[in-house]
Amino acid sequence: MTLDDIRVKIDAIDSQLLQLLSDRADLVHEVGVIKKRDGLQIYAPEREDALLKKLVAMNEGRLPERSILAIYREIMSAALALEDDTKIAYLGPEGTWTHQAAIKKFGHSVEYLAQPNFAEVFDHVARRRASYGVVPIENSTEGAVSHTLDLFVDSPLQICAQILLRIENNLLAAIPREEIKTLYSHPQVFGQCKNWILRNYPEADLVEVSSTTKAAQIAAEKAKEGAAALGGTLAAELNGLTVLEQSIQDRATNTTRFLVISEKTCPPTGNDRTSILFGIHDRPGSLVNALQAFDQFQINMSKIESRPSKQKDWEYIFYVDLAGHCEDDKVANAIGELEKHCSLVKLLGSYPDTTE
Repeated sequence: MTLDDIRVKIDAIDSQLLQLLSDRADLVHEVGVIKKRDGLQIYAPEREDALLKKLVAMNEGRLPERSILAIYREIMSAALALEDDTKIAYLGPEGTWTHQAAIKKFGHSVEYLAQPNFAEVFDHVARRRASYGVVPIENSTEGAVSHTLDLFVDSPLQICAQILLRIENNLLAAIPREEIKTLYSHPQVFGQCKNWILRNYPEADLVEVSSTTKAAQIAAEKAKEGAAALGGTLAAELNGLTVLEQSIQDRATNTTRFLVISEKTCPPTGNDRTSILFGIHDRPGSLVNALQAFDQFQINMSKIESRPSKQKDWEYIFYVDLAGHCEDDKVANAIGELEKHCSLVKLLGSYPDTTE
């Protein structure tokens, strides 16, 4: 078979693919009509999770798993845009890790709304200016993102999905390495790259800014003053910077977990995580008694964080992640038992415990 013959066959397959995608889009539109009629959530993380797992299991061709996932992420993104005028609020500006996490979950076909802070992300979703919001909740190196935890206390929003994003920080600049005097980045990035900074730029000034994209902007603007940034490759591309060194984080497996927030949580999938907040009475043994509720029903806790209640000095609210769904009998019974020992129990949502 000649090269031209092969290309003719590829063109014919592309034509078939386009027709099949068009047929799929017509069916997706019908799904959207039914969901709106019945008042159902347009975005269905449980359906998405099950579909991706099924497609990976069905794949017997040359395409690796990551390629199948990437292709269908964009197909589902286009479908979501067809079903509804979907808008995603995220911590901006464009090019932040939160922006990249949102794209990983929702693809490129939906509309993205960059917000200046976490509170605005929550507010946009609560006021229905955005369909969903994406916020970071914890990093494998630096731990919990306290601003996100605090906002859940008073917010009516719930968690409907999570996103795990491998974070690779890089040295970005428009000048040679030897001219760098000041490093700009988000405080969590400085924490993630602490040992690298001590080895390579022990005398450099470290300036904390609101995002890695902001750091890249400053590095471009103040290059003649010796400015450089620590951040992602997308931030470098958006600001015309060169990646002088890749993957400078102290841990190669540095990962950040993000949450998707909306008005509703997610139905059970069989592999779920539930997040709750609870506050305890200010008396001896209260925390031990509260935690025994999970032991009593053999519920595994994968995370517990404490935050000041901000209502009374030295009182705390605890954020907990549990294995299981809030509709599971064991989890529901454990939460019921927990309420006997707490001044506050708030269910933040149940969602697929995905590794993507």
